[in-house]
Amino acid sequence: MAAATTPRAPIAVLGAGSWGTALAIQFARAGHGVRLWSRDAASLARMGSARHNARYLPDARFPPDLHVEPDLGLALRGTRDAIIVVPSHAFRGVLGQVAQRIDPDCGIAWATKGFELSTGLLPHQVAGEVLGARRKLAVLSGPTFAKEVGAGLPTAMTIASLDEAFALRLAEDIASEKFRAYTSTDIIGVETGGAVKNVLAVGAGLSDGLGFGANTRIALITRGLAEMMRLGVALGARSETFMGLAGLGDLVLTCTDDQSRNRRFGLLLAGGATADEALGRIGQVVEGYPAARAVYAVAQRKGVSMPIVAGIHRTLYDGVPAAEVVRELMTRPVRAEVDSE
Repeated sequence: MAAATTPRAPIAVLGAGSWGTALAIQFARAGHGVRLWSRDAASLARMGSARHNARYLPDARFPPDLHVEPDLGLALRGTRDAIIVVPSHAFRGVLGQVAQRIDPDCGIAWATKGFELSTGLLPHQVAGEVLGARRKLAVLSGPTFAKEVGAGLPTAMTIASLDEAFALRLAEDIASEKFRAYTSTDIIGVETGGAVKNVLAVGAGLSDGLGFGANTRIALITRGLAEMMRLGVALGARSETFMGLAGLGDLVLTCTDDQSRNRRFGLLLAGGATADEALGRIGQVVEGYPAARAVYAVAQRKGVSMPIVAGIHRTLYDGVPAAEVVRELMTRPVRAEVDSE
């Protein structure tokens, strides 16, 4: 008689937007029972009946082991790990709700990107404040579009945690024939990359929308990467992290493909739309818009020179035309490329 297999512990995915849904699908494909929760109970009910997320991922069918759960307490009960996939402005609030309901040994991971606007804290710092220092914490990041993950296309990402065993466990839990996760202990670097790349993607959309061409776009990407690295190192990250999936990989993806909401936002602004009009047309959260303010504030506080981010901030919040910002960047004093500003 064959030995019975031990059922894999259920995983809760909190947040049923495009990326939360895609991650829930992937964990279920990898053999886990998954409970997908959202604040919008009516939307969850429709997903449960239709067995797909009609609004965000209409072509990605739910695997049999993916179940929607409108009650947060029930979604978290008995789970080994919970994955939070909400916008940065909602992250602390969801953590507070989770803290009241999780088991002591439940690990918490997130795919939320961006500095907290009011405090300048990275997500792992917010999680540490809310959940305490002993909780297993991790971030999922890297060059991934939800639609392609939902479609089962080959994808790689990074999972970072100060707890190497926790990162490895999550990487193994999500792995499948077409999905691979790499681990890292540089949670600061991975989170900084995820925050800054969204701002630079808005800039890439502005640049392309104004017809500045491929030369300008690649200059923005490479010099933007240098800015990302400077900020990350100032915050305590390792420079090599920014040459990997969560740095260069995610930056190139979001700056060059129109699946990126941040890039599309920049394109719409360049076409004459106001910020509110552009957000309305995209119909989803555009993290790069508030992130421009948050990243700029952190850079100012740390004394880190980020002229491209500063220029994007001026365009978004001070009304300075993007063409003028580009002209100013191109006429800055000549200096060496390496270790330059």
